[in-house]
Amino acid sequence: MAVALAATACGGGGGGGGGDGSGIVGSSWGDPQNPLEPANTNEVQGGKVLDMLVRGLKRYDPKTGEAKDMIAESIDTKDSQNFTVKIKDGWKFSNGEAVTAKSFVDAWNYGAHLKNNQKNAYFFGYIEGYDKVHPEKGDASAETLSGLKVVDEKTFTVKLTQKFSTWPDTLGYPAYAPLPKAFFDNHDAWLSKPIGNGPYTVKSYQKGSKMELRKWDGYSGDDKAQNGGVDLKVYTDNNTAYTDLMAGNLDLVDDVPASQLKNVKSDLGDRYINTPAGIIQTLAFPFYDKKWDKAGSEKVRQGLSRAINREQITDTIFQKTRTPAKDWTSPVLGKDGGYSDSVCGDWCEYDADEAKKLVEEGGGIPGGTLKISYNADTGSHKEWVDAVCNSINKALGKSNACVGNPIGTFADFRSRASQQKLDGAWRAGWQMDYPLIQNFLEPNYYTDASSNDGKYSDKEFDKLINEANGETDTAKAVTKFQDAEKILAKDMPAIPLWYQNGSAGYSDRVSDVSLNQFSVPVYEAIKVN
Repeated sequence: MAVALAATACGGGGGGGGGDGSGIVGSSWGDPQNPLEPANTNEVQGGKVLDMLVRGLKRYDPKTGEAKDMIAESIDTKDSQNFTVKIKDGWKFSNGEAVTAKSFVDAWNYGAHLKNNQKNAYFFGYIEGYDKVHPEKGDASAETLSGLKVVDEKTFTVKLTQKFSTWPDTLGYPAYAPLPKAFFDNHDAWLSKPIGNGPYTVKSYQKGSKMELRKWDGYSGDDKAQNGGVDLKVYTDNNTAYTDLMAGNLDLVDDVPASQLKNVKSDLGDRYINTPAGIIQTLAFPFYDKKWDKAGSEKVRQGLSRAINREQITDTIFQKTRTPAKDWTSPVLGKDGGYSDSVCGDWCEYDADEAKKLVEEGGGIPGGTLKISYNADTGSHKEWVDAVCNSINKALGKSNACVGNPIGTFADFRSRASQQKLDGAWRAGWQMDYPLIQNFLEPNYYTDASSNDGKYSDKEFDKLINEANGETDTAKAVTKFQDAEKILAKDMPAIPLWYQNGSAGYSDRVSDVSLNQFSVPVYEAIKVN
């Protein structure tokens, strides 16, 4: 059901105010999958909130994606394995607590520990002692990471299990955010109203309806909010959000529905944004189902990949706001950063005859029909899933070779995917956490990685990822990561579909609207006119 939202007197859902920074921005949103603990949020909707609520040692430049020091005064190492972190003076949480070295160490220990069941625990896996606090089997034998040590109020040290030259560049990811003492003293209270150290504070949250964030005047960073706050309004259908934008009841839609792309330029003119982003869309497969993990099944997946006419779908359904994928990363990385326009090769090129031949050689689609599961609430996924299925059906000469399988909400869909309760394929993909090739490959395809929902596993792939992480020469590291990526082309654990552009539209009530390289609005820069 679409959520009906009453328009306020000022439009955009939010209190008056002009260009004095007091106006409230109304923006479309979807409920996060999990509570907003930084180490437990690994999906886009929760990530949007954390981007406003917390700041870490590093922050990724909204325009370039470069990892720049934020709370970090310095992160020094002589061997790419032992790091000394110094933090800047003057940073506070919105409840008045000082941000200290202990704020980081306590947060990372919490995020890593098995008992806390944090989605992003594996981000701490390179810190010495992770195997004790988060063993693969059995109970934890330690409470804290042995590789973390508080030196003084502004300094802590980190010892990794191996050399990881680009480790400091990962530290802009919200999982590494500090946490206040209040988080541990009254955890339930914090979950109901999170306390951060970013430019906004949470005023209220009604699940299924709205989260109100308000500018925090005591914020220590130089990226202070240029507006009075942001009301994130939950929509279960982004067509409804777009209609509200056109009616003046909403200021920002950061996922323009596919059905509106034909007329969005005439509707919004230069208030429509279409920019490249670090996002790839894929079809994932259940390697926990033996039917998809038997000898020859890789040919079925390769055949299905060849049955998808990416050019036609990105032109007609997405109006060129997507680009056919040629690898498992994103062009925003650039060639030096690991993007390859050739690693998928012919497997990502449409060829109906080859598709049919490969699927037959692989023993056919398990059960005879490929189900593609997707969430039906946001993102206009039905159109492209139907188009992909039509392409597969046409190529294979069967009307029921592929069917769409809608699942009500994003939260329910993600819950089923992460608990291995989907059969057939499902819409997957990746919005980069940080702009490194490592981030596209390791979280999704390394054995038992947190976002490896299909449970794909390959020893040689894992070995190459480990070697690449330990390589102190960046160019050599990238080459090793690309060697690992070649294994994905051979096994096809997920079919690369297309790279996604950030696509947003906004009202004439706001200005200075942009999307960062993660396709997330730079909320703090938006001005209310």
